[in-house]
Amino acid sequence: MDRRSFLLGTSGILVSQILIGCNNQNQNQLKIQLLKGSIPGQVVNQFRKTLESGTKLNFVPINQINIAFKQLQTWQQPKEPGWERFIPFRQNQKTAPSDLVTLGDYWLKAAIEQKLIQPLETEEIKQWSALNQKWQQLVKRNNQGNIDPNGQVWAAPYRWGNTVIVYNREKLREFDWQPTDWSDLWREELRSRISLLNHPREVIGLVLKKLGKSYNTENIAKIANLETELQTLNQQVKFYDSTTYLEPLIIGDTWLAVGWSSDVIPLLSRYPKLGAVIPQSGTAIWADLWVKPAGVKKNDLQSRWINFCWQPDIAKQIIKFTETNSPIPTNIADADISKPLQRLLLNNQNLFNKSEFLLPLSPDTNKQYETLFKQMKNAA
Repeated sequence: MDRRSFLLGTSGILVSQILIGCNNQNQNQLKIQLLKGSIPGQVVNQFRKTLESGTKLNFVPINQINIAFKQLQTWQQPKEPGWERFIPFRQNQKTAPSDLVTLGDYWLKAAIEQKLIQPLETEEIKQWSALNQKWQQLVKRNNQGNIDPNGQVWAAPYRWGNTVIVYNREKLREFDWQPTDWSDLWREELRSRISLLNHPREVIGLVLKKLGKSYNTENIAKIANLETELQTLNQQVKFYDSTTYLEPLIIGDTWLAVGWSSDVIPLLSRYPKLGAVIPQSGTAIWADLWVKPAGVKKNDLQSRWINFCWQPDIAKQIIKFTETNSPIPTNIADADISKPLQRLLLNNQNLFNKSEFLLPLSPDTNKQYETLFKQMKNAA
């Protein structure tokens, strides 16, 4: 997904490797490849203190989720023939697979289909049974990567966010209103003043939500008024982009944008003129997950790390320092979250229930979304 190809902020974990004890090959060890900024350094240090002497930890931060996915693919490629090992200066030497890897939920189907990851052992994850059913349903998949209530558990979510509306308060002040829902994107004063994500599921999904439908609607050709609504919305849009959509908003070239909370939230404290809101009719949810690469041997440190991230006090720290939400109930206080972020980070159960993950669709349905989105953008 494009969101996960965007470089995230530099806050969070700052250390690439933490080694404990000597470099003994027989010692217990855990290697984690994680998205930079998705776990606070304080949390890593606290986890280290829970481990036995001689345990080796190796945390490898990456800037983009697509890098993690490509690494998963590389680990599953056939081993080189013996003679190729002696070719000097080879550029694609494999590294040993990590025990756990950060992956976005949108990539989960492909990772399962391509046999890049293996299921988790939920009997070793203490908080699993207490996890909200919505989260359990997200990671229960069949071998094709599709949602299956009887499927195996393929991932453990540790933080999440939303697709949000972000707007320039100063530009909208003269109209005496602030956006609260998707329907506000059709206001006349926003004509040619909006930037939308260059993503068919996100854009068509928000229109479906406005019409009272699901982001994961299968046969969109049967939705009355969908094409008309899309054509009208297109007249409001100045451009479509999934990486540089916030810069024009900051300089006033656009007045409103639709974007991912992981991109938007870090800017709110730097630019007080910007406001953000979760649409009241519900929105799309994204999640960062722990997955276990295929072929990696069972290690009790894997489940210990997941259990540690799911402790309420640790989940609070992940919320506070990475400015995201946690799948674990934490009862975090208002005072722990800065006021501009309270509406975005304090879990509103009603809004959460109205919101949806972008779940896998059939190839034919995906083609419908892509074709309709292309027609929308090409409309005069």
